[in-house]
Amino acid sequence: MTPNACDGCGRPVTVAGGVANLWTFGENDGSDGSAIMLELQDGTDHLLCYPCLDVVPDNPTADDIARLERVDHENSRVAPASRSSSKHP
Repeated sequence: MTPNACDGCGRPVTVAGGVANLWTFGENDGSDGSAIMLELQDGTDHLLCYPCLDVVPDNPTADDIARLERVDHENSRVAPASRSSSKHP
């Protein structure tokens, strides 16, 4: 498994499978990754850890991914949108 970082919160993650696990079997078959690649409708790909994947909304946008942050070892959250980005009449 190749070590990487989550695109949302930055925690270290591993991706299951790949060439490194081509000839492993049984308990060490390389299927125990801690992240998954998510392709958004806009065609962008984002590597997300499972805590981040749990909190992104249905049909996430790149802005949702950018607002992901780590709460603790097991939890992430989508931070509220910046108040400066909202327009008031």
